[in-house]
Amino acid sequence: MDILRGFAIIGTLGTNIWIFANAGKITSLFGDGIPWWDSWDTFLSAVIAVFINGKLLGLLTIMFGVGLEIKYQKAQRNGNTWPGLYLWSMLLLFVDGLLHYFFVFEYDVLMSYAVTAVFVSFIVNHGTRWIKAAMWISGLIHLILVSFLFLLFINDRFSQGGFAHETTSVYLYGSYLEQIIFRMDHFWILRSEAIFILPMNVFLFLSGVLLMRSKVFSPSEHGKVIRRRLLKWGLFVGLPLNMLYLVPNDMFNWPVRYLFAPVLSLAYVAIIGWFQENGKLTFVFAYLEKIGKMALSCYMLQNILASIVFYGWGLSFGNKLNSIEVIAVWIGISLILAGFASLWFKRFQSGPVEFVWKRLSVFPMDKKAIQAPTKTEKF
Repeated sequence: MDILRGFAIIGTLGTNIWIFANAGKITSLFGDGIPWWDSWDTFLSAVIAVFINGKLLGLLTIMFGVGLEIKYQKAQRNGNTWPGLYLWSMLLLFVDGLLHYFFVFEYDVLMSYAVTAVFVSFIVNHGTRWIKAAMWISGLIHLILVSFLFLLFINDRFSQGGFAHETTSVYLYGSYLEQIIFRMDHFWILRSEAIFILPMNVFLFLSGVLLMRSKVFSPSEHGKVIRRRLLKWGLFVGLPLNMLYLVPNDMFNWPVRYLFAPVLSLAYVAIIGWFQENGKLTFVFAYLEKIGKMALSCYMLQNILASIVFYGWGLSFGNKLNSIEVIAVWIGISLILAGFASLWFKRFQSGPVEFVWKRLSVFPMDKKAIQAPTKTEKF
């Protein structure tokens, strides 16, 4: 699970890096109307969009649901009240996300995750039937929202408005303080996606809960059978649906990101499980595991590094790099994260943000609970 979480963190940067590279324009994730076969550059960006854009964010969301279920099971074993202290922990995560939004990245997901986790923490207390009913309801609400916005072509309206030009200007030429003020002044419009995806988050959180209960991460034969099913769903359903991103004129880019992306995420769970079972890519997985163990710290660090590379107050590479160069920056930051996590764990047992968060989560109720996190108790 740590490997999957680390993979999801790196993959989330693979989505966000295009927002940074295009000076804060989220519309860059939906294409610019240029056919993918127009050049090698557009082909590369399209391939990344098919396999990365939204897929690893979906996986990260699912893994957050897995983490919630782990905490729920632990509370049940220890006889603790649920959600109890977990609500305080999510309040801290919300504040963490709020600070991250203002000072680092306007498309932060932590605030949305914190709100989602509060809803889901009450749902899991009522059994599997409630979970499945909540999944149906949240999935239907999300489907209606996506369909409505898709029909209105909200993506095109966003990209053509003056707000997009203002965003580009402040991130290319504004100071760090001006960017903070910009996020404050446009809080609700910049937080609109975080609010819009709440029903999807509920669905994916609960999917993670059910996956955990089905023992999909178990090395047993039962776990392997479940993972093979996920692989079939991901490859034979998720991949064709995500290939719709290649349809000309960006016709399906909106539903691909917000509807079809998480289906392909399921295949990644199975593929990584297969590699691990067969002892493949152990060197790579060792680094991904360390990133996964300090996922919160690495998530924040990667956005800080990307800000330094692309924004005007840093190296100012925004709107200057082609697809190959953007991908190179993504790989470079990922390698820095792997090196940082590896060095950090040589001296410490948990990530810096995780350590502070854990202390604040238990203080002052149970100081004995301040200890190194176990292998399955992170996010």
